[in-house]
Amino acid sequence: MSGTLYGIGLGPGDPELITLKAARLIESASVIAYPALAGGQSFARSIAETLIPANVLEIVMDIPMTMAREPAQAAYDKGAAEIAAELEAGRDVVCLCEGDPFFYGSFMYLHARLSDRFPVEVVPGVTSLTACAARAGMPLAARNERVTVLPGPLPEDELKQRIAGAESVAVMKLGRHLPKLRAVIEGLGLTDRAVYVERATLAEERICPLSEAPDEAPYFSMILLTKGADPWL
Repeated sequence: MSGTLYGIGLGPGDPELITLKAARLIESASVIAYPALAGGQSFARSIAETLIPANVLEIVMDIPMTMAREPAQAAYDKGAAEIAAELEAGRDVVCLCEGDPFFYGSFMYLHARLSDRFPVEVVPGVTSLTACAARAGMPLAARNERVTVLPGPLPEDELKQRIAGAESVAVMKLGRHLPKLRAVIEGLGLTDRAVYVERATLAEERICPLSEAPDEAPYFSMILLTKGADPWL
């Protein structure tokens, strides 16, 4: 009988936001897997560090940060093969994923490679979207309002069109695209409604109006923008 693959959402960074179910599975794991920047540390592992048992087998997937898809695909192929070997031997594998596994989460690439051969259970985690809203004290939607989530690398014209037609907006993956987004939002006359959140829930957290944001943002950052207000206020 094969083992089960668990995709564990760890939340945005604060270890206290790990769910009880995720903590239980990590503490009882004999094999864990997680992504890491090629040649660097794993943010996912650092979140769960105090829960990882001694002498656990660790499968590290070194993911290169590049625009090309092939190197990352190869890394996930290799990681999936190592995980599959453990599952075939009857051992459960706990895969760590910052945020939520299925919300821009790295686990979805392993799920696509392994779910047709092995039992898989996904344990949801606190998303960066909800964590940023909570830390900024910024409700995202009320009653019938809609929330639009956009990746920063989208072309400027598409960002302008989608933000103009949205009620509440969360823009992720800012990085070097922050100046472009700032210009788009300013052109729409919405700068005073936008908040910049960086490294939410971590010690280095930064929250400020978009007008005071830096020129370049880290990967773990987000712009929140709301046009509506709760009509019951």
